[in-house]
Amino acid sequence: MKKKTRALLLLLLSIFPTAPSRAQGVASRVTAFEHVNVIPMDRERVRRDQTVVVRDGLISEVGDARRVRVPPGALRVDGRGKYLLPGLVDMHTHLFTDDDHIPDELAGDELALMLANGVTTIRLMIGTPEHLAMRREVEAGRLLGPTLYVASPQLAGRAYGNGVFNGRVVKTAEEARAAVRDFKAAGYDFIKLTTEITPEVYDAATAEAKASGIRVVGHVDTRVGLRRALAAGQQIEHLDSYMEAVLRTDAPSRASVSDVGVWRKRNWESLDYVDDRKVEEVARATAAAGVYTCPTLTFFKLTFAVEPTEEEVRARPDYRYFPVALRESRHAALKRFWTEPPTAERRRRYQSVRDRLVKAIHDAGGKIMAGSDTPELFLLYGFTLHRELRNLVEAGLSPYAALAAATRNPAEYLRALDRVGTVARGRRADLLLLEANPLDDITNTERRAGVMLRGRWLPETELRAMRDRIAEKFQRAPAP
Repeated sequence: MKKKTRALLLLLLSIFPTAPSRAQGVASRVTAFEHVNVIPMDRERVRRDQTVVVRDGLISEVGDARRVRVPPGALRVDGRGKYLLPGLVDMHTHLFTDDDHIPDELAGDELALMLANGVTTIRLMIGTPEHLAMRREVEAGRLLGPTLYVASPQLAGRAYGNGVFNGRVVKTAEEARAAVRDFKAAGYDFIKLTTEITPEVYDAATAEAKASGIRVVGHVDTRVGLRRALAAGQQIEHLDSYMEAVLRTDAPSRASVSDVGVWRKRNWESLDYVDDRKVEEVARATAAAGVYTCPTLTFFKLTFAVEPTEEEVRARPDYRYFPVALRESRHAALKRFWTEPPTAERRRRYQSVRDRLVKAIHDAGGKIMAGSDTPELFLLYGFTLHRELRNLVEAGLSPYAALAAATRNPAEYLRALDRVGTVARGRRADLLLLEANPLDDITNTERRAGVMLRGRWLPETELRAMRDRIAEKFQRAPAP
């Protein structure tokens, strides 16, 4: 792994020279967005006809366009009829290159594709040493891409995956404590838990993480259970263990469809025993625990609840980015689930319960964060974050609440709200300029006029050309 990391670092340095330049996203000029409508995300409002001045990568002024003076020589961006808001955050994503699906030299293109869809910050959820190297290159301005937060390699009770396991097997409390210490020392931002974790191992990992000053994120094994995770303050992904927590006491089995249980057809029978009152109960408990929730609604909805036709899959805008060499295996994985699928009624119930959990957590005062969990099957990063916003609205959140899930809520959780997540003086100039108001229609987040990353302005024409170039490179990627 260390040899691979060094090789990737040398490759990145060969592509992006050490000396910073404007072409690498280093802010070295002044930009002014003139007569623009600002959605500051401090609360639900629009500040109309504003001028926003960016200097040296930071927002230096926001104010009435009639009063704000544009500095001489500034790059002027006409914001008339447009809407400026913080860049989007994807709180759960991975890379093709994590699992040797495509060559490491395309990792930079993966980051660029996220950026070309308006995503300016990401959290990589199963970290590798290569991710830490990329994070350093992004921070130094040598690699153009979103700001990276990197969770640790996964802690799991057994190794799994298609020949690649980015993690450490922990079967005892001492193994768990040692793993937490090692990953904290390596520089990861969070400790990532996945599956086959026993309560003893879980308690050891979370206690050691608390003592080490690093937070725990990820899955909740059903043996651990939701109550234990809430008590530990773990940040929970995928609504793991929630489906088990809302079962009636007379359910013949406590196994339900969280996490890998969703692939087990027998577990879907548990949906006949959901106690609707428990949905509200666990939502209140989540909010009271101060736990942030990243439900990844889109992946589970479009993979397990709504049967896609092959024509629909191929018509998705992200389909053309999937390497041709991977498509056959991805189609086969979809077919595996949709051969004798659960009944339509149970699938509707599954989606309804997940949606109601998200709405109930939000209504109880809990914080929702948007994450795509891509690349999965035929869902790709960037594109799927916009789908996640739509699905949050379909679950009952307002467009503003959905936007908060991809801007200020992640910034709060990342302890970076003083730097990003809102449009205000002194904030980092990670911005998204839209052609229409997303508070009226959340799908307007896809109507980009351009993206600003750390003070570098990228108009949509340039982003479109970037996406086209990346699609060609991804399609030609060799088979793993």
